[in-house]
Amino acid sequence: MKQNTFLLVWLALLTACGQVSRQTTSPDGALSATLVTEPAHDNAVAIRITDARDSLLLSIPTIGLETDRQRFADNLRLLSVSTPVQVTDDYTMITGKRTHCFNQGTERAYHLANEAGDTLTLTIRAYNDGIAFKYGIRAAQGDSVARELTTYLIPEGTTRWIQGYDAQSYERLYTPSTDGKATRFGWRPPTQEWAYPALVELPESRFALITESNIRRDHCGSLLDNEADLSRYQVRYADPKQPCNGAWESPWRVLIIGSLSTVVESTLVNDLADPNKLADTSWIIPGTAAWIYWAYNHGSDNYQIVKQYIDLAARMKWRYDLIDAEWDRMGNGGNVEDAVRYALSKGVKPMIWYNSSISWLEGAPTPQFRLNDPAKRDREFAWLDSIGVVGAKVDFFAGDQASTMNYYIDLLEDAARHKLMMNFLGATLPRGWQRTYPNMMTVEAVYGAEWYNNNRMLTNAAAAHNATLPFTRNVVGSMDYTPGTFTDSQNPHITTHGHELALQVLFESALQHRPDRPETYYNLPEAVQHLLTVLPTVWDDTLLLSGYPGTDVVMARRSGNAWYIAGINGTNEPRTLSFSLDRLTSPAGKALLIKDGADSTSFDIRADYTLPTDKQITVACLPRGGFTLIIE
Repeated sequence: MKQNTFLLVWLALLTACGQVSRQTTSPDGALSATLVTEPAHDNAVAIRITDARDSLLLSIPTIGLETDRQRFADNLRLLSVSTPVQVTDDYTMITGKRTHCFNQGTERAYHLANEAGDTLTLTIRAYNDGIAFKYGIRAAQGDSVARELTTYLIPEGTTRWIQGYDAQSYERLYTPSTDGKATRFGWRPPTQEWAYPALVELPESRFALITESNIRRDHCGSLLDNEADLSRYQVRYADPKQPCNGAWESPWRVLIIGSLSTVVESTLVNDLADPNKLADTSWIIPGTAAWIYWAYNHGSDNYQIVKQYIDLAARMKWRYDLIDAEWDRMGNGGNVEDAVRYALSKGVKPMIWYNSSISWLEGAPTPQFRLNDPAKRDREFAWLDSIGVVGAKVDFFAGDQASTMNYYIDLLEDAARHKLMMNFLGATLPRGWQRTYPNMMTVEAVYGAEWYNNNRMLTNAAAAHNATLPFTRNVVGSMDYTPGTFTDSQNPHITTHGHELALQVLFESALQHRPDRPETYYNLPEAVQHLLTVLPTVWDDTLLLSGYPGTDVVMARRSGNAWYIAGINGTNEPRTLSFSLDRLTSPAGKALLIKDGADSTSFDIRADYTLPTDKQITVACLPRGGFTLIIE
């Protein structure tokens, strides 16, 4: 009774002091975001995210902005709240985990004032699969946004999977932690800077994936920093200041919230991005590419080796071949235009690599400085279009500053005018551009199979890392991991062939680069070769069937009437993966199961696999093993 009396008195005091809270609730009632201003704490503004039972899921204890001339934090007054507006996202994608994307949310705008009477608009959307919010201000000419105060509370003891921030490439591991302390990564010193996306385990088997969406021109990207308090991750800009020019609006702060399947299957990052800006997209075609770098590194300077990979693409019926770095130095019987003509004669569409020339330069691969100047870039893209090149892979970007973000947008817009598809390596994380600029086919931003070339870390880390990526990096956009390393590069792999084959389905990338040597693919069993020939790279639907980050994962992807199901074991012990087909539409008909064989380099292929009538499936996997199941 005393506790209830105290609570009533406390609420009465807050009401008397002007405590104001307003709630934005998702259409299905599962999620709510409540804005709370507390006079007892200098009018600090917070957001509470709760479920349908009003149980706290996640707290954002601090929101607000600072500019050179204004401070929107503490001592804020809530002036007004708009009436709820229903937002419907209904659009189609050329790339990604789902061709038809549909989502519904509820939006409200909160107008707050600081002591000087300047106003901040906080827009909150509550979707069935998450919460998003953004800031908007009007400012005097010459004012700049200097700092954002948004802070996510992740208490000690809460499991989180977050990649240490690497502004150049987003190429680190999602090492799980329960205390927020940084650890050393390779030769790099520990840092309390963290990259998106951040996956957080919430009570009752629920999860939140924290990221951002809709980087527009003159926006910089942001990161998370918990230097001051290991449990408080504050949003920090990649640039020290962002000019307002009279008005300024932030990117969306995004929290995908729900079960692991909710997180993995969500398209919320794209839902929040600006719609497609390209009038004609008929020339944008996802597909598979032969890729020379993993096995040969400097191979693209050798015309005869380049021809071998073009022949591989032709024999395997892959649409594309990527002519990688140093093609400007190509010799041994031909140059790059000869290679392009040879590819076209074989029915293979060529793409070629470029150095962005804004990051690592000394000793870096060529060609350099061909895309930086707008006039030179236009001439280069026009030349590519004229000789039959259909896309470019641009590498070695310089971080998340607004100038770099503008460069990405320039590349995408100029490439679209010449009908060129784009792939970004050594690049920033996807933040919705695949919807806005559909010619952005994929982005690296992952510690991928390329790293077998560089050091031994991936050898032992790969299995658990691969079983984490579907829950983290690949949620937010296409991921150019280059899966399927059946043999070894400079450093060995210890995942099984069944595991490596499964990655082709588990890892979504509209351009799927196949990294191994031509003879490797030619020597695979016929059923495996056929699967690699027909496997789609864009999907009508995506479902998570089972799994937990770092342990195991089973996913189902649909193309037309066919379901492609794959699973991997992320542990060093044998493991049986169990899952149900109940969520699949029409899971019946002819089935092919390819799983681990007697050892790590063999397959057990069952061409006449019979689906159980109860739709419950178990597959035994070797340590670091995997399987692929196709239902047509």
